Amino acid sequence: GDVRKTSDYFDLIYDCAMALIKSGDAYVESLSAEEMREYRGTLTKPGKESPDRNRSVEESFKMFEAMRNGEYPEGSVILRAKIDMSSPNLNMRDPALYRIKHESHQSTGDKWCIYPMYDFSHPISDA
Repeated sequence: GDVRKTSDYFDLIYDCAMALIKSGDAYVESLSAEEMREYRGTLTKPGKESPDRNRSVEESFKMFEAMRNGEYPEGSVILRAKIDMSSPNLNMRDPALYRIKHESHQSTGDKWCIYPMYDFSHPISDA
């Protein structure tokens, strides 16, 4: 078959992220990286919920659209999944789904300034 790239699925991956927001299973996080590390906890100490975790679905939806429209600088907000901040597995503590990168993409040009994280995009694009 044809060689496919994750970027071939960016529209579908974006739609999946929107569905997670609409179902209340993802939110836009505005803590700094340092603050999020504090909230994440350690291998022996559970994390605690970010104040942004209970942001309304409507607000997260609008903020995610604003992310896509380039209205935020890189690193200022990120889309996270709502999983379990007390999980013993640090990777399950509200992992990042999308980040902002104001850079032209080799395949999609300037259509996107938000990019899905590998752990979120891979099961969708390689299914």
